[in-house]
Amino acid sequence: MAPVSVAAFTDTYLPTVNGVSYTVQTWRDRWEDRGGTMRVVYPASDDYDPDEGEYPVRSLPFPMYEGFRLGTPHIPSAATDVDLVHAHTPFAVGLGGVRLARRKDLPLVTSYHTPTAEYADYLTSRPRVERGIERLAERYEQWFLSRADAVVCPSEDTRARVADGLDPDTPAVVVPNGVDIDFFGPTDPEPFRDRHNLPAGPLIGYTGRHGYEKNLSEFLRAAAGIDATVVVGGDGPARDDLEALAADLDLDARFLGFLPREELPAFYSALDAFVFPSPVETQGLVALEANACGTPVIAVDAGALSNTVESGVTGYHYDPGDVAACREAIDRVLDERAALSAACLDRREEMSVEHAVDELSALYERVVGKNRTRPVAE
Repeated sequence: MAPVSVAAFTDTYLPTVNGVSYTVQTWRDRWEDRGGTMRVVYPASDDYDPDEGEYPVRSLPFPMYEGFRLGTPHIPSAATDVDLVHAHTPFAVGLGGVRLARRKDLPLVTSYHTPTAEYADYLTSRPRVERGIERLAERYEQWFLSRADAVVCPSEDTRARVADGLDPDTPAVVVPNGVDIDFFGPTDPEPFRDRHNLPAGPLIGYTGRHGYEKNLSEFLRAAAGIDATVVVGGDGPARDDLEALAADLDLDARFLGFLPREELPAFYSALDAFVFPSPVETQGLVALEANACGTPVIAVDAGALSNTVESGVTGYHYDPGDVAACREAIDRVLDERAALSAACLDRREEMSVEHAVDELSALYERVVGKNRTRPVAE
């Protein structure tokens, strides 16, 4: 029997590369590999041509958040003949998914990828206004999630956070995003080192969005005094400030900018340690990608990273704000790199996207089955 057919609505998608766009694309590809249909509705961009089954809607750039586009809640007619709607984000395009589910009486699954309240500082620099925006965002987020028949959370920490505000009849279910372990695995890092002119010796680094909420300045301050080169991939609004801080700290730091996806396995493999100081993660997919390549992670002991990284096995934690403890954790990982790397590789199968899609499939089947048996409203 073929998997249920799905319309996935997301406010962020290619060409923007982040945890949400990567997850939506990867789940779609795996779903279709299994003989299913997953149509993707997303904000149009001049820099990306849609593949078959992808339906862009009109959009405008969002000036306060680089790389993000504001789509419309339009419902492409080609995306309506489905068994289930999955809204990955709570903004305009996600609302289009909610509208489709209500219009056609379809089961609705929503995902909690990112806490929207964490980004209030992109809209204002006034603390009082920021707190007001955060409260509004939290109330709206709760309303949006409560429209669903089930809420998908990428980690147990996120599930616990979300479940408190949900109606008891709306289950929050943990479905990890999963890592493509056929793609992310140990590889020869030397060509990558040569291409980016990286020196011999230990490399410690990070890749991903350079947002202020990621707290990357903590990583740079911790790196001061460590005999290693700092390698940072990605881009974002905090990049200029981070480069200035690295210069002030006299770090040997290389900011590589956006890295094409095909370079990421070599990037992770080249690092001796991946440092992840972000307290706002709902899973921390890049930490798992690094682990899949055999690279241990130093992570802040906050949010989902408290569980995503297993201390003493796939890396080490440090307390939020404790720069000295972060530095000690980096030193410890560098000392234990070989043993930690072997432990990371032993856990590759459990983090695979195939395992994640198995769980997603089971959830979809439960939700669709429940929808088919519920009484029809008179």
